[in-house]
Amino acid sequence: MNKTILITGASSGIGKETAKLFQSKGWNVIATMRNPENETELSQLDNVLVARLDVLDVDSIQKAFKDGIQKFGNVDVLLNNAGYGAFGPLEAFSRDKILRQFNTNVIGLLDVTQTVLPHFRQNKKGIIINISAIGGKMTFPLGSLYHGTKFAVEGISESLNYEVEQFGGQVKIVEPGMIATDFAGRSFDFSNDENMSEYQNIVGALMTAMPTMAQNASPASIVAEVIFEAATDGKNQLRYTAGEDAKMLIANRQQYDDATFIGGIKSQFGL
Repeated sequence: MNKTILITGASSGIGKETAKLFQSKGWNVIATMRNPENETELSQLDNVLVARLDVLDVDSIQKAFKDGIQKFGNVDVLLNNAGYGAFGPLEAFSRDKILRQFNTNVIGLLDVTQTVLPHFRQNKKGIIINISAIGGKMTFPLGSLYHGTKFAVEGISESLNYEVEQFGGQVKIVEPGMIATDFAGRSFDFSNDENMSEYQNIVGALMTAMPTMAQNASPASIVAEVIFEAATDGKNQLRYTAGEDAKMLIANRQQYDDATFIGGIKSQFGL
């Protein structure tokens, strides 16, 4: 029987590439997104169910899961991929935007996971793959909210793995570097208040550095391949790094003390 993966945030980027890759390898795919009516590519593929799921809406999570089980009978892998990055000086964010960042990247991930866990426990197997980032291990300027969520995903995943091991399940963390889709639209949400003059130098530094960093970005398909490896390699491995920049940055973070590493980031941003 074909295995089945449920993917959140499958309308673009990593989620969409992963849906296409798993489908091409003979998997059933429950490709979920907020606006499935706009999806033209995945809905044409065999063994793909395109379903509405907004991680901020628990009813939509439960319905998508139920519809997926109804169509394919089982879910073997959950990929928590939906998310975005809110950047800017903390003072420039409304409370609503702060809540939206944490609700999407953290609470939403927990709600989806809680929906699928009873099924995995009943089957005595199941793999949860959470998309973190190099931003779950180290930080860039003006990312206090985004990095806060990704550091949270790291801690949630590592601790949850002890639990799901009790019934034969696994949690895996995929840490992509800069991905070609990240800062080209919906995944990047920038807030600034030009009246706060103290922050404008660092805002300028980030905006100048971004295009250069984006040149070293990996395509989303690279991350999809790492996700497929995590789902199928049978290894008891918690973390997977995706992209050459991610491997280098994480190695540096582990090697250097805080002052040295942060000094390097500052010089990269001309601070």
